[in-house]
Amino acid sequence: MLTVLHIGTGKGRRQAAHFLLGHLAGDLMWAPLALIALRWVQLLFPAVFPALTVAGALYLVYLGIRAPAAASALDSGSSVHARRPLAHGAVFGLINPKSHPVTLAIFTSVIAGNTGMLTAATVPVFLPAGALGRITADALLAWIVGLQAVRTLYSRAAPWITRGVAFLFFGFAASSLLHLG
Repeated sequence: MLTVLHIGTGKGRRQAAHFLLGHLAGDLMWAPLALIALRWVQLLFPAVFPALTVAGALYLVYLGIRAPAAASALDSGSSVHARRPLAHGAVFGLINPKSHPVTLAIFTSVIAGNTGMLTAATVPVFLPAGALGRITADALLAWIVGLQAVRTLYSRAAPWITRGVAFLFFGFAASSLLHLG
C-alpha cells in the first residue's frame, strides 16, 4: 500500500495501476496456497487453527511496527519503483517472502470466528471473491492516488499516513484475536 501511494503520488495513476496489476499476479498465486493451507490445517489439525490465528495476529503487529521503516526505504529508492512499475509489481508480488504469511494472516483474521465456513465447497468461492475484491480495490486505489488532493496530502503527511497503515495491520490483528475467543 505504501509503495502504491509513493508511486501514484509521485508518478501518477497509470504507474500505480501498472504496479498493482503486476502485484495482482503474485496475489493470485499466493491466495489459493493460503486457502489450501488453512483448509488443510482445519481438517488435519483443528487445534492448530487458534495457534495459527495468534501467530498471524502477531505477524500483523510486527508488520505494523515495521511500516515506518518500509516507508523510509521507499524514499531512498523511489526511482527504482517508478521506472518499471508493472515488472516491479509482478516481481514484488511473486517473490516477496511476506506474501504468503500476510495472505495467510489476513485470511485467518477474516474467517477466525467462522472456521466452519472453510469447507471444500467454499474454498473455491473465496478465490474469485478475493480476486474481484482485489481488482476493485486496486482500481479505486489507483484512481485515488492520482487525485491532486491526495498527492498534496501525501507529500505533506507521509509519516502520518504510514502510521495509519500500521494501525490497519494492528486492527486486523486485534480483529483476529477478538474473533478467536
